[in-house]
Amino acid sequence: MTDLRPSPPSRARAIGAVVGSAVGDALGAPFEFGEPGVYRARFTDGAGEMCGGGGWDPGEATDDTQMAVLVGESLLEHGGLEPADVFRRFQRWAAGGPKDIGLQTEAVLTGGDPWDTAAALHFSMTGRAAGNGSLMRAATSAVRYARAGRSATMAAARRIAALTHGDRAAWEGTAILHDLIRIALEGGDPLEALPETLLHVHVDHRARWTTVLSPSWHPDDATEFNGAVWPCLGSALWALRTTTSFEDSLGAAIDLGGDTDTVAAVTGALAGAVYGLDAVPERWTAPLHVPLPGFGDRVLRLPELTELAVALAVDSGSTPADD
Repeated sequence: MTDLRPSPPSRARAIGAVVGSAVGDALGAPFEFGEPGVYRARFTDGAGEMCGGGGWDPGEATDDTQMAVLVGESLLEHGGLEPADVFRRFQRWAAGGPKDIGLQTEAVLTGGDPWDTAAALHFSMTGRAAGNGSLMRAATSAVRYARAGRSATMAAARRIAALTHGDRAAWEGTAILHDLIRIALEGGDPLEALPETLLHVHVDHRARWTTVLSPSWHPDDATEFNGAVWPCLGSALWALRTTTSFEDSLGAAIDLGGDTDTVAAVTGALAGAVYGLDAVPERWTAPLHVPLPGFGDRVLRLPELTELAVALAVDSGSTPADD
């Protein structure tokens, strides 16, 4: 069990979740599809830097954070979840030529099907929709729905995940992440609370999620590439559980190799909610920037991400039914 430090103020935790996810995304991006151990090999002192590479500038966030921003801004503009609006924003972004977009997400967004059937149709044709693409963008919606309670935040997570992922496994993984962030934002230990969260997972998926998120599970036990939803979230919890700082948790996540930006984005959302913004080093937040393809020349940096997180935390409290 991770030795979690005393809980920082709730505002710092909310900002930490949003900024922490973006930092993990940008820090992990240059190492995507690399072998395990590459991060530690490059930064032998353990103090990683925003190095850039693989087509990414130092500190540049990927589709993970770009989509999270779009979700957050839609929630704020509409005072809650308007799925059709979120889907339209995703489509506009996809048409804007992002540097990276998941194959499954791209197929759903560009296939021309209506927002409320596109993901389900894709899943029915391919049988594959359990990627980690709904996990990667969850930080903003998790902050928005945290104060609404477990049932509301898990329900919202499922609805947002279902916009692009037809497999319920992805819905349930995103719901778990939402609830663990909720617990951390309230000052609790998400690792200790995990068994209770798992009781609220759909019965058809509970056993597998219980196995992957168990304290005895190790990323080496994964049966899929960590671009899948199960090992992605499992690896993020493993990184949080086996380290004692925000920096170390991201280092552990990226050093696993594979889908490093998303595993680190999910880890960063959790660790940021636990440790708060002050635990995120300035050498990582200073170069952080989030371009938004399809939305003109907009680029969000730390002040804009902070403002977004605070607005979402203030706006939180309603339930999907109220929306």
